[in-house]
Amino acid sequence: MKGRLMMPLPSIADHWRVHACRLVKDTSGLALVEFAMVLPFLLILSTSGLELANYVIANKRMGEIAAMVADNASRMGDQNAINNKPIDESEINDVFIGADLQGGYLKIADNGRIILSSLQRNADGGQTITWQRCYGALNVDSAFGKEGKGATGTSFTGMGPSGNEVTAATGTAVMVVEVYYKYKRLMPSIQLPLNDIKDVTAFNVRDSRDLGQPQNTSNVALSTC
Repeated sequence: MKGRLMMPLPSIADHWRVHACRLVKDTSGLALVEFAMVLPFLLILSTSGLELANYVIANKRMGEIAAMVADNASRMGDQNAINNKPIDESEINDVFIGADLQGGYLKIADNGRIILSSLQRNADGGQTITWQRCYGALNVDSAFGKEGKGATGTSFTGMGPSGNEVTAATGTAVMVVEVYYKYKRLMPSIQLPLNDIKDVTAFNVRDSRDLGQPQNTSNVALSTC
């Protein structure tokens, strides 16, 4: 009886070599692996784009609010057929409340500050800030001066960027509005160079107005700075 030919058993190394070759040739999960590798970069790009879009919207909204406050402030005053239109502290407060409502989710009362100044001409022909009112919890002063600046003399040239100041003509006033807003990031972990927002707008008063201090016939709290 002839002996049987015995085939050698594959070694463990051969076993793993076969599986390794199969794994190298297997491309069924390649797309999933590639997606997992680029997912962090996609998340960074998408969240950065969302943050940037929100910042642009907030910037635009602050500009609109500054223009709205200046426009509404330029129209303030009780109609009077005999005397110039006097303005009241309650009207100023209403203008600020309207701005806060317009800001909506931006919450200007908590995160921002609106500074409304009445720029007028003084007795010496110079410019002066006759009165100034503020709204919002952000601790910031006017970049152009406080109430009473330029009361005498001509050293105060107006409000605005140096060399491009806004000035008031004789017998009228300019409502200058500064809006400051501390931008709240949607994604604090995404470090984009986003600064706090500032906007300045000025409107000349629309009618003949009493250029003195605002009255307080309603006995409301003053929005002082």
